Amino acid sequence: MTATTLVITPRISEQTYQMSSDGVYVFNVPTTANKQEIKDAIQTQYDVTVEKINTSVLKGKKKPSNRRARRPVYGSRKDIKKAYVTLKSGDKISVFEEIE
Repeated sequence: MTATTLVITPRISEQTYQMSSDGVYVFNVPTTANKQEIKDAIQTQYDVTVEKINTSVLKGKKKPSNRRARRPVYGSRKDIKKAYVTLKSGDKISVFEEIE
C-alpha cells in the first residue's frame, strides 16, 4: 500500500480529544498497514511531522444473532487497528481542535 491509497480516519471520542491536547492523536488504520506506511500517510494527508507511532490491534467481538426457538448463531466483528501518533511539538491536526 502506498500513502495515497492508505485510508486513515481519526478516532473521535472524549478520550482522544484529551490525548490530543498532549500532542497524541489516535487514528483507525487498516490492519495490514505497518508503522512506516502510517507515518508517510499522516505526513502527506495532514502536513505534519510525526515523531513516534504506537499501534494496537483490537480483536473483533463475538456477537450472537437471535433466531427463533433455536440456539443463536455466533458471528464476529472485524478486528480494528489503532495508531497512536505523537507529533513534533508545535504541530497540530485541525480535526481534533475544539470548536469554540
